[in-house]
Amino acid sequence: MLGTYYYHEIIRRTIISFGTLFNNIEIKHKTQAGDAFSTVKVPIAYGPTEKFVARLEQRPDLRNRVAITLPRLSFEMDGITYDATRKVSTMQTFKAFTTDGSKSARKVFMPVPYNLSFKLYAMTQYNEDSLQIIEQILPFFQPSFNLSVNLVSSIGEKRDIPMVLDSVNFEDNYESGMDEKRIIIHTLGFTAKTFLFGPVADSASGLIKKVQVDYNTNTANRKESSRQLRYIAEPRALKDYNDDGVTTLGQDIDKKVKSFLVSDTSSLSTTTYIAINNELMYITAIDGNKITVRRGEDGTLIDTHISGTNVDAVNAADDALVELGDDFGFSEQRFDFGDGKIYSPTKGVDVWVNLTK
Repeated sequence: MLGTYYYHEIIRRTIISFGTLFNNIEIKHKTQAGDAFSTVKVPIAYGPTEKFVARLEQRPDLRNRVAITLPRLSFEMDGITYDATRKVSTMQTFKAFTTDGSKSARKVFMPVPYNLSFKLYAMTQYNEDSLQIIEQILPFFQPSFNLSVNLVSSIGEKRDIPMVLDSVNFEDNYESGMDEKRIIIHTLGFTAKTFLFGPVADSASGLIKKVQVDYNTNTANRKESSRQLRYIAEPRALKDYNDDGVTTLGQDIDKKVKSFLVSDTSSLSTTTYIAINNELMYITAIDGNKITVRRGEDGTLIDTHISGTNVDAVNAADDALVELGDDFGFSEQRFDFGDGKIYSPTKGVDVWVNLTK
């Protein structure tokens, strides 16, 4: 279990998404007449505030373009905690599909809820600058702001992650003396309520592709009663996916014809489906190169078809190629029993019931 390598970059993606929330903050300086004479886009970088304050204090001029200048935003992740209030069953799973073009189904366990703690620092030299920054942030958090994050790109798992504003603190380290550097720091605390996913299976194993129900007549003793009726359902394709072209039409057929000639019936069998153009048909009888069918199966449109048109088999190979969003039907089987056996899920076979207990 532990030691299987995987890396979804969920924490990294959440950190980047949090930072992009604040990458378009601006401040404007105005004249006494109210006209803006300069607009400054506030830069943002990842790192603790102490790092930037230390670099600022090493330069005598805060407006020197060579050094770090104010205003500036910085942020950092400072904690990860488990969120028990959002816990779900550890055995619950859901079906997802890959985004690599194959649309392969994957069985995925439910994610684990974790809270990521962030600190956002707004550092300015002037109080007016800090107020402009704060007013451009606070109204969007009431107290949360939902941010869509692509958590697991391989299966296209996107979720809205609430970014919750927890606190706002203020610090002004200006003390005395006209030559002292003044740095006003607003610290905003946030919590990102994200989810961490475990490894995603490389195959579709574990997905339910068959349903089997056994009906018992003796309800008084269910453990020892044998099944009398079994019902099995499996997904079935409603169109041809692989263009197998097992034969061709030997004659023109109109919308009323139910028996017609094909060039070869060696790859056809009764009680199976075929597709001619977009019409699905069910074979009820085969006599030489002549087949009898039910037309317009599963709601497909009955149409005319000309001699030489490909006839495609719709079989198990097509069932395996059903894509996300496609309509599909069910192949159903019913069995009557009286042999005194029951189905064992662990062994996968029918076993005798011990009626001596």
